[in-house]
Amino acid sequence: MVLTNEQILKFVKDQSVEMVDFKVVDLIGRWHHVTIPASQLSKSTFTDGIGIDASSYPGYKKVAAGDMRIIPDNATCIIDRFPDLRTLSILCDIIEPDGKPYVRYPRNVARRAEQYMASIQKGVALFSPELEFHVFDEIRYSSDVNQASYYLDSGEAFWNTGRAENPNLGYKIPSQAGYHGIPPADSTFNLRSKLIKLIGESGISVKYHHHEVGAAQVEIEVLHDTLLASADAVMLMKYLIKNIACQSRKVATFMPKPLYQEAGNGMHVHQYLSDGKISLFYDKNGYAGMSRLGLNYIGGLLKHGPALLAFTSPSTNSYKRLIPGYEAPVNLFFAAGNRTAAVRIPMYDVNKQRARIEFRPPDATCNPYLALSAMLMAGIDGIENQIDPTAEGFGPFEIEIAEMPEEERAGVKALPSSLKDALGALGDDHDFLLKGKVFTEDLIDAWIEYKLNKEVNSLRARPHPYEFQLYSDI
Repeated sequence: MVLTNEQILKFVKDQSVEMVDFKVVDLIGRWHHVTIPASQLSKSTFTDGIGIDASSYPGYKKVAAGDMRIIPDNATCIIDRFPDLRTLSILCDIIEPDGKPYVRYPRNVARRAEQYMASIQKGVALFSPELEFHVFDEIRYSSDVNQASYYLDSGEAFWNTGRAENPNLGYKIPSQAGYHGIPPADSTFNLRSKLIKLIGESGISVKYHHHEVGAAQVEIEVLHDTLLASADAVMLMKYLIKNIACQSRKVATFMPKPLYQEAGNGMHVHQYLSDGKISLFYDKNGYAGMSRLGLNYIGGLLKHGPALLAFTSPSTNSYKRLIPGYEAPVNLFFAAGNRTAAVRIPMYDVNKQRARIEFRPPDATCNPYLALSAMLMAGIDGIENQIDPTAEGFGPFEIEIAEMPEEERAGVKALPSSLKDALGALGDDHDFLLKGKVFTEDLIDAWIEYKLNKEVNSLRARPHPYEFQLYSDI
């Protein structure tokens, strides 16, 4: 619900709010915030905003042109439960000094994507992200000139069956066997339930939560909402999850692959177009209940899949998850129920209200505004150009790719195997993102430059501990 300026000012007074916290997201996908005493909040705050130095936010302005303003979005007000003083939290948009929306700002990109969708296709796009993450007791890491290391631990993990715990009761999650595990081995059940209650109180509708396959690994899935609302929800949930974990003397990480040879963390994104009553992806006579519109949407996702991964799987660590053997997709194909497919059609919920598809490569290191917008633009391109995924060689394949005859397997297109490859694909294939000025060449260039220089090349130049095991005695 969008509150008026007067309603917010009244709420602040009536609820004895002491601080007002304004949150903004950088290009890469991290929140930043600035806080004012509630006594300083006035009608002019909502029109004039607060001045910031945007050059200090990754991916934005240069120092010589860093002056910008942040403007509160009145639809995003919630009470932040974590500060000691009663605090109202509001998400903000970034505008130029002349009042124009900043074109690189991700929430503005999401709005433009929704506007473009409305201009060419009936219905509204709805999304439901699944957040997978690990909750560890400890994370330690070091990366210096003369050393590099990391250490992770969880009391419920299989590697602690022999640890002296005074006493060790033996309730541990076996390797690769934690899916829907129950207490006492599932040690984060109570923490998750508290978290779900807090997420619900923040206005986000949760579908369920459960333990995932790996030790210390869990999942939360939310109900469908619009693009901007879903992206806002991802940002808010990550904030709540990290803070609840910290209060419990634990640490949550959304790294796609924190543990070697264990299941990784994805952010599978369920999505469909709805006319408000039924899913436009539904056709009871279609393959897996999928309409021609839905199949064309799938065709767009798969055709542009390599480029999409630059936004949906945008970390070097993402590609340690996207490897064979862990239900993570490594090939561009679709299927009904096949969890190794890049696009899966969930068969447990095929009906005219919610018929949908699931894009499985994404993970939560993405900027959700850019990732969801890019997926929508790819799907719309598939609809506009009537891309038939079957005719393009994208399946459907109902069996494991590894079980295919070699000659058939050779024809299945692969996803990028590194962030560098995904960024290269984005550089070669991004015209579909430029439609309606949703994305801009400037934003795409800035994204590629940042990711290459700050992440790909920086990691490439560093010795890895495993290299010492391989080569130090040669």
